[in-house]
Amino acid sequence: MSRQALHDGWTLRAAPGAQVPAAIAGQAVPATVPGCVHTDLLDAGLIPDPYLDDNELSLAWIGRTDWHYRTTFRRPPGDHDRVDLVCAGLDTVASISVNGVEVGRTENMHRGHRFDVSSLLRDGDNDLAVAFDSAYRYAEAQRDRLGDRPNAYPEPFQFVRKMACNFGWDWGPTLVTAGIWQDIGLHAWSTARLATVRPLVTLAGRDGRVDVHVEVERVAAVPLTVRATVADAHAEVVVPAGQRMAVLSLTVREPALWWPRGYGEQARHLLEVTLHAPDGETLDGWSRRVGFRSVRLDTTPDEHGTPFVLSVNDVPVVVRGVNWIPDDVFPTRITRDRLAGRFDQAIGANVNLLRVWGGGRYESEDFYDLADERGLLVQQDFLFACAAYPEEEPFASEVAAEAAEQVTRLTPHPSLVLWTGNNENIWGWHDWDWQEPLAGRTWGRGYYLDVLPRIVGELDPTRPYWPGSPWSGTETIHPNDPAHGTTHIWDVWNTDDYQKYREYVPRFVAEFGYQAPPAYATLRRALSDEPLASDSPGMAHHQKAADGDAKLQRGLDAHLPAPADFDDWHYLTQLNQARAIQLGVEHFRSHRDVCAGTIVWQLNDCWPVTSWSAVDGDGRRKPLWYALRHAYADRLLTVQPRDGGLALVAVNETGQPWRSSASVTRLTLDGEPRAKTTNELDVPAYSAVTLALPADLTRPEDARRELLVAEAGETAERALWFFAEDRDIDWPAAAWDATVEPVDGGQRVRVTARTILRDLTLFPDRLDASATVDSALVTLLPDESTTFTVRAAATLDPAALTARPVLRCVNDIEQTQTPQGARPGLTLVESGDGALWRGR
Repeated sequence: MSRQALHDGWTLRAAPGAQVPAAIAGQAVPATVPGCVHTDLLDAGLIPDPYLDDNELSLAWIGRTDWHYRTTFRRPPGDHDRVDLVCAGLDTVASISVNGVEVGRTENMHRGHRFDVSSLLRDGDNDLAVAFDSAYRYAEAQRDRLGDRPNAYPEPFQFVRKMACNFGWDWGPTLVTAGIWQDIGLHAWSTARLATVRPLVTLAGRDGRVDVHVEVERVAAVPLTVRATVADAHAEVVVPAGQRMAVLSLTVREPALWWPRGYGEQARHLLEVTLHAPDGETLDGWSRRVGFRSVRLDTTPDEHGTPFVLSVNDVPVVVRGVNWIPDDVFPTRITRDRLAGRFDQAIGANVNLLRVWGGGRYESEDFYDLADERGLLVQQDFLFACAAYPEEEPFASEVAAEAAEQVTRLTPHPSLVLWTGNNENIWGWHDWDWQEPLAGRTWGRGYYLDVLPRIVGELDPTRPYWPGSPWSGTETIHPNDPAHGTTHIWDVWNTDDYQKYREYVPRFVAEFGYQAPPAYATLRRALSDEPLASDSPGMAHHQKAADGDAKLQRGLDAHLPAPADFDDWHYLTQLNQARAIQLGVEHFRSHRDVCAGTIVWQLNDCWPVTSWSAVDGDGRRKPLWYALRHAYADRLLTVQPRDGGLALVAVNETGQPWRSSASVTRLTLDGEPRAKTTNELDVPAYSAVTLALPADLTRPEDARRELLVAEAGETAERALWFFAEDRDIDWPAAAWDATVEPVDGGQRVRVTARTILRDLTLFPDRLDASATVDSALVTLLPDESTTFTVRAAATLDPAALTARPVLRCVNDIEQTQTPQGARPGLTLVESGDGALWRGR
């Protein structure tokens, strides 16, 4: 047996067409495989970067063009019964030819294909060609044949099994790709091979069990032996001549278990499977690391409705999640290191679950392996999003084959705990005016309620399946009823103020979000606008949401002072995003006995764009990331409205009791105390405690000049409650002292407040695109101090580092702006190893 990658020597040509630019027409372009047309043309310098300015618009022709890949290869040495051409992923409508003979056609980006090419190979050079038809033309032809169906965007993405967001989304560009996007190669073998290995890992009491389902493909009618080992367990089975299927059962006594992060270790065990000929020769092998754990979804009705509680190893896990979209429009640019960095950002924000959204892709092996390694739970959508999908052929067969392949592929991964049938399609059928235009045509119901649950039930009964997100658990209840199953809350962003989150006490929130622009350095890299403004051409093009800027402005008007310039607008919109999501998360977590999880929309971006992400398209953390880190903390202290008053809620998502003295003080903005209460917290593991606050704390003498501060020592971050909106508060002009001193790899900025400083945030990327900072959104009372640690490739100017627009707080908005080039609001006091600057 041998495997030979076919990744070298490829060229790419555009099929003739009036839309093809003259500089590209007829030209053979070197092609990287795996890769895609866009990245090859970009590498050749033939197109501009589609992520910059509005270049996306000038590249629409690529998705409407046919493309031809070609290379040559030598046949594998040695004698083999079979030589297969194995295509792990072709994007999307492709015809594959070897030495001028077509060996197959594909119409699905989300599955692999294997073709027997044994009889076509010759000595010397062999020609391999892959011709891609325009995904647009294919999808539009299917739409015309089957009848149109509604969706959320004016694109035919539901008529081709391809990454839907390639056709544009309210956070993504329209860049319709084509290419050999996953491995391609030759597999030479004799007698038999392992066609699929599907390990089902369960627990039986304290023991682990692995049922290894094996399917063999054979060219010889001989008995075969399959052997499997995991930990100290071994099993062997003979597959008689003429049979293809076998099951090996292994029991491991009291194995170390796999746990989600925060609940225990992520123990994994190597599972090895080998296939042997009658003479004992090893014909094929397969290995993966598996984790022993159980997963259960509790939806037993209770007095509040229908819960949605994930339990791992019989321990209920309150989900602190984020939605995941493809991290790049061009998947081959997403390396394992890049994924690891993004996962570290998720973990740094105290996230324990990633939901892989249904408009993207089934993620790479690296993705799930990293999730296994780091203890991040994964909810995987099947790939249907925001549209009515046809159930006729060829889609019915393609969907079934795709689902079977992906369910089988992902069975070894303990991090995968839930399959979901679709994103918002059942909700769309109910509420998005689909039924009349559908006129009885199929829309996907058969997939979500029949085909997919049957495939999951047959191939992987160890994991739960949920028909949609959102979904109430039954067709007799509205799919987005907050009291039942999972819900999406989008009225807040689309029509209502973010304080409306407090009107919901849902069972599980699978999507909710609020927009903000990306980091300043990301904008400056992507946009050439001069001057940069909230409505400048590049900013407008990189805002894909319907009425997005108006919705941002509505949020600012409701809560914050009016921005005087772009710098104010940028800071305040990022702040408002952080405020909105922090309020929502803390409110939902404060109802822990009812709400079993939140999944914020969204962690990441695929390009530089104004969106709902916590980490922007260049990988920079927005203020929202820091707010999530606080709101998703293992131990959360929060002040919440309750029964006409206020309450202190302590949420403990650790395995140990939380015992601490907690104080709540009503203060003036000048830091003068007006009232105080102290309580002894005793919060059991994995629970929450609510303490009503006395009236003298909750009734300020002057709502515009007072706040509450709740503290529990070093056991949790403190909580704040302001009695008025920032726009209405009688803020003092911000004043502070700042010192800057060098530290290993960066600089330490210490800020001491002389007045209250509301949501003090440092934006060092304005000075150096490489710069990062360890904290943000810090509110200081008079005489309090905080320290920011800045890491950058070069030493940053202390004066610029501690001045507007790099160092910001809410109550500097209305101060007189300093002329460009001056040091706004700061005076040099002394210098030495560091520098001391004083705010005016």
